[in-house]
Amino acid sequence: MTTDQETVNQPEAMSFRAEVQQVLHILAHSLYTDREIFLRELISNASDALHRLQFEMLTNQNVRDADAELAIWVEVDKEARTITVRDTGAGMTREEMIAHLGTIAQSSARAFVQQAKAQNANSGEIIGQFGVGFYSVFMVADKVSVVSRSFHPDAEAAIWEATGGDSFTVGVAEREGRGTSITLHLKEDAAEFANDWKLEQIIKRHSDFVSFPIYSDERQVNQQKALWRRAPREVEAAQYKSLYQQMTMDYEEPLLRLHISTDAPIDLHSILFVPAKRERGIIERRIEGKIKLYSRKVLIQDEAKDLLPNYFRFIEGVVDSEDLPLNVSREGVQSNVGANIQSPIQQRIRKTLTGRLHRELNDLAEKEPEKFAAFWKEFGVFIKEGVASDFEHREELTKLLRFNSTTSGEALITLADYKGRIVEGQKEIYYVMAGSLEAAGNSPHLDPFGARKIEVLLFSDLMDGFMLSGLREFEGLKLRNVDEADIELPGEVDAPASILSDAEFSSLSESFTAALGDQVKEIRASKVLRDSPVRLVSDDDGPGREMQRIQQMLGRENEPQPRVMELNTSHPLIAALAHRAAADAADPIVAAAAEQLYDNALLLEGLHQNPAGMVPRIQRLLEAAARREK
Repeated sequence: MTTDQETVNQPEAMSFRAEVQQVLHILAHSLYTDREIFLRELISNASDALHRLQFEMLTNQNVRDADAELAIWVEVDKEARTITVRDTGAGMTREEMIAHLGTIAQSSARAFVQQAKAQNANSGEIIGQFGVGFYSVFMVADKVSVVSRSFHPDAEAAIWEATGGDSFTVGVAEREGRGTSITLHLKEDAAEFANDWKLEQIIKRHSDFVSFPIYSDERQVNQQKALWRRAPREVEAAQYKSLYQQMTMDYEEPLLRLHISTDAPIDLHSILFVPAKRERGIIERRIEGKIKLYSRKVLIQDEAKDLLPNYFRFIEGVVDSEDLPLNVSREGVQSNVGANIQSPIQQRIRKTLTGRLHRELNDLAEKEPEKFAAFWKEFGVFIKEGVASDFEHREELTKLLRFNSTTSGEALITLADYKGRIVEGQKEIYYVMAGSLEAAGNSPHLDPFGARKIEVLLFSDLMDGFMLSGLREFEGLKLRNVDEADIELPGEVDAPASILSDAEFSSLSESFTAALGDQVKEIRASKVLRDSPVRLVSDDDGPGREMQRIQQMLGRENEPQPRVMELNTSHPLIAALAHRAAADAADPIVAAAAEQLYDNALLLEGLHQNPAGMVPRIQRLLEAAARREK
C-alpha cells in the first residue's frame, strides 16, 4: 500500500492543448534542418531567467541564494546520451511550469503550424519567430526533464517531464539551489550532440555574446562582451576587420563601416559594413549581404531582410536590441505573425539604420570622393533602384547619383554639377539612353546638343529606365530624353544645307517606308541632325524608352514601338541612297540600307532584340560595295 504522503508526491499527468500537440508533432517528425538551434533556445531562456533575477534583485534582496554566481552551465553525459543546461536564474514554481511549459499562445501556435506546412521552412527562423523555442528540444530528444526552484525563499522545487506526446507530468523534486536544470535524453539519430566540442561550436555560433558566462567542460566558452555592444572608441580597426571576416569569409577590407551603440530613444547596437566588392567571399560567392538580428545578444535571425530597404541588400552586419518584444516564451519578432508586418520597434530600428546609412554615404561622397567612386562602381545600381522605390528618402539618394556626360570624360558628375554648368536659357536636364556608354556618346540625338555646347547625361544601364520612374526633376529642372521630337533648345545654330531636292527626298522616303513598313510611323527630314544619317524620335503620344528598358530589365519580350525616322538630308550616305531610289524605286540596296540604318539606331539605343539577324543583310551590303554596284 502507498501512504498518503507517497500519493501526494506522485507526478500529476496533464494533457497538452491541441495546438501544442500539433507543434510538438511537427518539431519531432517534420523539421530536420538546423536542429542545433535547440541549444540556442535553451541558452536564451536561461539568459532571460538570469535577466529577470537581476531585475528582481534591484529592489528585493530577499531571494534564495542571493550570492550565487549568475551563469549558465552546459553538461554532457556521453554514456547516458544526455545534455543538461542549467542556470541560476529566477527559476519557476510548479504553477509557472504548467503555465510556461504546458501552453503556447494559440495564435502563435496556429501561425507556426501554417508556415511549417506551407513551405520548406528554415527551422531556426520560424522557431524563434513564433515563440515555440523551448519545444525545439523535441527535434533531438525523446524525453525532457525540467527541474526548477523559484527565487522566492519559501518556494518548493518541482519537476516537469514530457516525451513529446500528448501529455506531460508535473511533480515534486529535490533541488537545493535556485534556478532551472533541463535534461535532454537524446534520440539515437541525435547522438552527435552528446559531445562537448560540438556543443561549444554551437554556443560560439549562436550564443557567443550572451551577457552571462556559459560554462562547458569546466571552461567558459562564450565571449560575453559583444563588439557591437562596446562604444566605438573602444573598438580597434583590426577587431572590426576580424568581425567582418567571420561574418562574410571575405578577407578584403570593407569599404565602409557604421557602428551605432545607443540606448535612447531606442536601445540599438549595430555594426554595418559596405563590402569593397559587390561579389564577395573566397569560399561563399554571393552578392547580397546578411543582417544578423540579435535580442539581448542572442541570435534570433540569421538573415533579417526587413531591417533595411531592399536597395541596401548588399550591406553586411549585425543588429542587436533589447527593445525587441521577446519574452521568456520567445515570442515572435513580427507583430503580425505570418504576415510581413513589422513591429513598431523594428520600424524604428529600420528608420534609424536607413537614415544613418544615407548620411554616412553622403559624407563619404563629400569627404572621400575616390573612395565613393569605388562604392559607386560596385553598388551604384542599387542606389538607382532606391531612387525609384523609396519616395521618403529620394532626396538623400538623389545626392548620391553619379553619371557620365558628354563633357565629363571619364569623370562622374552629380546632378548638382550638371545644374551648375547649364547654358543660358536652358531649363531642362537632358539625357540620352543607349546600350553602352560608347553607344550613348555616339548617339545621333546628340548632334544638336553638341552644336550648342549643351551637356547631356549618358544613361546605359537597364536600371536607368527604372530610376527615371522616380526621378522626373531636380531642383526645378525637368529631366528630358533627347530623343523627343519637340525639344526646343536655347541658342541659334545654322543647320547644314540640304543636298537633296524635294523630289529626291520624296522618292527616298517612299522607298524607306516600303522597306520598313509598320516599324516606323513616318519618314521625315530632320531639322537638327548634322553628323549622323538618321535618328529615331518619339512623338508626343509614343511610349518612352524608359518603359521599354524596364520591360527588358524584367526579362519580358518587348518589341520596339513604331517611331518617327528622321533623315539627315545633308549627309552623303542619305544623298547617295536618294539618288539610287530616284533611279529605281525598288532598288534592293536602298531597302537593305533602310533596314540597316533602322537597326543601327536601335542597336545604339540598346533596344535591338536580335543583333545577329543583321549579319546576312550586312553581308549583302558589303558584297554590293565590293562590286561597286550602281
